[in-house]
Amino acid sequence: MVTIEHSAIVKATPERVFELLRRVEDFADYSDLISDIEPLGGERYRWHVRALRMDWTFDVVITEVKSPDVLAWESINGVKNQGRYHLREVPEGTEVALTLNYEIGNRFIAKAVNKAATPLVGKVSRQILERVEARLQA
Repeated sequence: MVTIEHSAIVKATPERVFELLRRVEDFADYSDLISDIEPLGGERYRWHVRALRMDWTFDVVITEVKSPDVLAWESINGVKNQGRYHLREVPEGTEVALTLNYEIGNRFIAKAVNKAATPLVGKVSRQILERVEARLQA
């Protein structure tokens, strides 16, 4: 499995940031690469992502919710992945740390994805956190 980490500071309290991150279906509003997120019920969501000129669909289940500190998930089909947001109060607001692990089954596709994944996940994470912060400031 490949692990990617990204963190950023959001100028808001952990409670306010967590409240927006907890609305998983709204992530499609926070990133240009996420075309849709369908709530499936029972803390399950179907993600539709367009990246590397490919469409990716996978279902995830929320595995851990500790407000306002931790939100974690793992895939239950499609692209094998698991992720975790950890929020920590800092003088400037909230440090939001993302850890994402994923595995691509096809080794030829995996080679291309692995090369582009770190900057891509960083871009998506930045977009998400910038748009969360903008929504909090509005």
